[in-house]
Amino acid sequence: MEQEKHNEQLDFTFGSLTATIFDLFGAGTETTSTTLGYGLLLLLKHPEVIAKAQEEIDHELGRHRSPCMEDRSHMPHMDVVVHAIQRYIDLVPTSLPRVVTCDIKFRNYLIPKGTDVLTLLTSVLHDDKEFPNSEVVDPGHFLDERSNFKNSEYFMALSVGKRICVGEGLARIELFLFLTTILQKFALKSVVDPKDIDTTPVASGLVSMLPSYELCFNPV
Repeated sequence: MEQEKHNEQLDFTFGSLTATIFDLFGAGTETTSTTLGYGLLLLLKHPEVIAKAQEEIDHELGRHRSPCMEDRSHMPHMDVVVHAIQRYIDLVPTSLPRVVTCDIKFRNYLIPKGTDVLTLLTSVLHDDKEFPNSEVVDPGHFLDERSNFKNSEYFMALSVGKRICVGEGLARIELFLFLTTILQKFALKSVVDPKDIDTTPVASGLVSMLPSYELCFNPV
């Protein structure tokens, strides 16, 4: 800000700094914590996913070494668990509004410059052709025939295009590290029968809100 203070088109201001910090906490921390909370609920619903993930953790990390970023490349099951959770919860179903910067023709429709548009991420994340039985959490959606990670162009949990979430890479790493550490150190136990767990969001507008629930963390 000191270097640019004589620039009439100054971008580095206290206002922009405040907005950036607000984005870090509002758009980053809240969405990651919500995804993590929803992910734990889904794992309670699917104990078989927990068992396979902990088997991989025991093999790759043991019980004492903390996970790091580099571990994700050789822990495909934990990686696909994160992807499966993000796909299923569909955290921001319509993404954020965007504005068309020029007239564009799309499927015989003219969208004039300046038109607000919404990307319906739900229609892609829950596409039954790409993700068979899309209404369940299935890590297999992101595994190939050799049980290696398989990316999908339909995976748009953090929007799509040039204005995709700038924190996408950070979010995936955070979720991988948090979930791996939790499953490494604790056995998760639901206070109700997993069959009775309802994973339906209590509200789904701009953001999908997870239902409240209780769980036990038993040290292992």
